Amino acid sequence: MDFLYYLFVVLGFFAVVLFLEGVFLGWNAYKGPEKTRIAKRLQAISAAGNSGQAATLAKQRLLAKTPELQSLLLSLPRVHLLDRLLLQSGSNLSVASFLGISILLALLGALIAVFLAMPLFFLVVLAIVLGALPLILILNAKNKRMRVIEAQLPDALDLMGRAMRAGHAFPSALRMVGNEMSEPIASEFRLVFEEINYGISTQEALTNLSVRVPSTDLSYFVIAVLIQHETGGNLSELLSNISGIIRERLKLMGTVRVLSAEGKLSAWILTLLPFVLGATLQVVNPGFLSVLWTDPLGLRLTLVALGMMLLGIYAMSRIIKIRV
Repeated sequence: MDFLYYLFVVLGFFAVVLFLEGVFLGWNAYKGPEKTRIAKRLQAISAAGNSGQAATLAKQRLLAKTPELQSLLLSLPRVHLLDRLLLQSGSNLSVASFLGISILLALLGALIAVFLAMPLFFLVVLAIVLGALPLILILNAKNKRMRVIEAQLPDALDLMGRAMRAGHAFPSALRMVGNEMSEPIASEFRLVFEEINYGISTQEALTNLSVRVPSTDLSYFVIAVLIQHETGGNLSELLSNISGIIRERLKLMGTVRVLSAEGKLSAWILTLLPFVLGATLQVVNPGFLSVLWTDPLGLRLTLVALGMMLLGIYAMSRIIKIRV
């Protein structure tokens, strides 16, 4: 009796261990680091806009998880541009998830307008504003990521120049940047090295890099390397010169951002203040602002005020936008 008891205990222990091992292996196969790395690589290839059957298959696997939704998204015009934008922002969202979140927020805005007894015009405006919020956040994340890459680029070019002066080839210098630099520039240069290592030409790999990272400074690097690849010359010295130019440009851009920060803050305050104040008054006293959409003169005044606000937003954006 005791022997059977201990036998069942041992067998139960091994059953639990094997069950946990099976759960871990199943999770690792679908959600593990290797699966995530391969998915990111496929997404990068898809967003780079490569032609061919392989790129098409990558897009089909990344836009949606279900075949029906995948076919629907592929029928939309220029859907790969949205996929590229998500990649450039560093987001893990797929196109289907992004569109789903946007639609849900638009419906939430419409429900809020109905709950506050707003007219149809404000219902449409609120739905559009909340529906566009994910796109605004993605664009903001993309701009932040591009600024980080631009700030990392001089150090990456210096590292490549030192590696080439030490005797390394150009692809080997790309691999050193991918291994030793921090994200997000490391993954971009690592992908260029992998594309060259897999047989893609240097020109095409660098062109894909400039598509994934729409940065003026990175375009200088790509153009200079492609010209040097055709004409010859000292590439390590060229990279050092480009690095110095980019550092001086970034220093000047930092000064411009500091000087224009006050204007940007004023633009945001003047833009949001009327809407925040109007929403607050509508919640506190719903009938106070009703004359703006019940009376024909009030509606005309509202439209004129919105037109003047748009004109002021455009004027202030042109004043504080300084290209370096």
